[in-house]
Amino acid sequence: MRKIVLTSSMSLDGYMEGPDHDISWHRVDDELHQHFNDILRDTGVFLQGRVTYELMADFWPTADQDPDASATVAEFAAIWREKPKIVYSRTLERADWNTTVVRDVVPAEVRALKEQPGGDLALGGARLSAAFLRHALVDEFRTYVHPVLLGAGTPLFLPGSAPADLRLVESRTFGNGVVLLRYQRAGALRP
Repeated sequence: MRKIVLTSSMSLDGYMEGPDHDISWHRVDDELHQHFNDILRDTGVFLQGRVTYELMADFWPTADQDPDASATVAEFAAIWREKPKIVYSRTLERADWNTTVVRDVVPAEVRALKEQPGGDLALGGARLSAAFLRHALVDEFRTYVHPVLLGAGTPLFLPGSAPADLRLVESRTFGNGVVLLRYQRAGALRP
């Protein structure tokens, strides 16, 4: 069975984005970007909220057409364009780039999606993640802690999550100071 993997960067003080959706503080260099490409290449579906989808759709569809784009950026542009995406939104009427719009998180539908063949499902976005966490639908957490303090913004974990017992399965420090903390729910399927 596929896993739902919450994958997100956050500041040391717990914010996934600064005020006004600012992510300019993310320290994504070639090493970290290649790591993202390597883990997301085998992802079956990207699950995104509207804000995350719109941020991604504003840049990635044509990022590889920029002659100054690095090889890792160009590679991820192709990964993002080609992967199926589900964007959860009550306001978005339609979406491009291999994307399906779904209005609400329905646990039975999500569980059915997990049972389909293919790679794991990459979950992104604070509000969407909170909805998945309320229904105990997240199997694994890949949190990339950036060595910055923001003081304000959107916290990665919003109030109302279902309690969860987690087990550390991996930690890694990248050359730029970002630390990956990878947790699985206790008793969750192993990769």
